[in-house]
Amino acid sequence: MAAQSDLVLDEYKPYLDERWHEGCTNAWKLWEEIVPLGYRGSYGRVSAYLREKRTSPRPAPRVVTRWILSRPERLTGIEQLRLKTILANCPELEALTGHVRSFAHMLTERQGERLPQWLDAVRQDDLPSLHTLAAGIDRARAEVAPGAFDGARDHAAGAHHRRKM
Repeated sequence: MAAQSDLVLDEYKPYLDERWHEGCTNAWKLWEEIVPLGYRGSYGRVSAYLREKRTSPRPAPRVVTRWILSRPERLTGIEQLRLKTILANCPELEALTGHVRSFAHMLTERQGERLPQWLDAVRQDDLPSLHTLAAGIDRARAEVAPGAFDGARDHAAGAHHRRKM
């Protein structure tokens, strides 16, 4: 059974979690913030709660990469929360995640016409690795004559139509 002091803190955990995700990890400051909100428990309880958050194991980079590359709706609630926490503490990784997911959506939904806007958005952020990718895509696009795939698509469609006859 939970101690009474744990129950007193439970009401304030959502607030503490939100502030933690905003980057405020100072137990004393957070304790000072929740006392005016009605918290009657000790500073030590707040400190212990935050200490648990600090010592929780950090996911391996390959795990975070999998979370970023997965469709958000396919992540468990805990995975979504942990990824949100990581992204809240790293604006560059948050921007990268947005671009990666936008690119994946563009590909899976076959929205190639959005590529120029995606490339422009990538160039707006200070993400050198994505700038390199964007430059490579630009080079590849320049090497392909405009409309080159239209003829190939028409040819393939014609061959398919002839087979059906």
